[in-house]
Formats: sequence, C-alpha cells, structure tokens
Amino acid sequence: MKLYIKYMVSHRCKLMVQDELKKLGIRFVIVDLGVVEILEDITTEQHELLGRNLKRSGLELLDDKRSVLVESIKIVIIEMIHYSEEEPKVNFSVFLSEKLGYDYTYLANVFSEVKGITIQKFIILNKIERVKELILYDELSFAEIAHLLHYSSAAHLSNQFKKITGLSPAYFKEIANRRRRNLEDL
Repeated sequence: MKLYIKYMVSHRCKLMVQDELKKLGIRFVIVDLGVVEILEDITTEQHELLGRNLKRSGLELLDDKRSVLVESIKIVIIEMIHYSEEEPKVNFSVFLSEKLGYDYTYLANVFSEVKGITIQKFIILNKIERVKELILYDELSFAEIAHLLHYSSAAHLSNQFKKITGLSPAYFKEIANRRRRNLEDL
C-alpha cells in the first residue's frame, strides 16, 4: 500500500516520516519524497493519527487523486532541479509524461487547476531557488550555474532571475555577501 504525503521535499522530511511510522508501529518498505510504501494496510485510526502527527510537522497525508498527482509532478520536478545534475534526454514534457504515465496535457491541466500556476512556471520558480542556493554557496560562476541548470547561457539565466526576483544575480550575490559580512561583525 502506498501513502502520499504533501510538502515532503527533503531528506529531513523523510527521516521525520520514518520516525512517525515507527512510533505508530507501521512497517514500511520505503520512504521517498512524497510517497511511503507500507507492508500492510493500516487501520483508520492509524491513518488519522499519522495524518495528525504529520500535520504538526507541516506535512499532510493526501487522499484526493488529483492532489496526489500534483504532488507527484512537484516531486519529479524538485528531484530533477535540486537533486540531479542530469538533464532529461528528451523534452521535459515527454520526460514528465513517461515518468508519471499520463499525457502531458492532462498533467498540465490538473496541475494548473490545483496549484493555480503552470508546470513551466513551477519549474522556473524552482530553478531560480536553486540558482539562489548555488549563488550563496559561492563555489560556481554564473556561467557554471547556467550550464548546471541547463540554461542556454548565463545571460538567459540572468534575465530569468531578474524577471522573477527583481534583482540581477550579481546584485543578489552582493547583498548576500554584505549580509554575511555584517553578521561576522557581531
């Protein structure tokens, strides 16, 4: 049996879910981003208790089929942008369709209806968050970040970054460095 969990996007979330499952005596096969595979069906009481415990930590058990699908789409995108350095060998819409087993148009329509933004916009927002993270690490040049996140050029990355944040990547980096220096003066 599989359980689907909303907002589960990090290793720390996976560890927290494993803890909750163990506390409730629910045996599991795997705990992955957004999904838990358990060995046997759980009681309604266990399900409700797990749901309440997860909610206290900012997570949410999903029961609605459309919400489960949207969460699956988000997880595929988050894994690709934040945890993989490999670009899909095919167009992202084809990759997403193959990964989830649905026609891309259907995925895009459900995602837009439930989230209120397009899949493409969600991808861009996640890429910009990843760019911010990489800028703060201060280990890669803008050109290297652009290449890593599959932008056609550093200029393309810069234009998209400015469109979303209102700042150029260089100015964002300068602000971050200033803040870091100010903290070091304390």
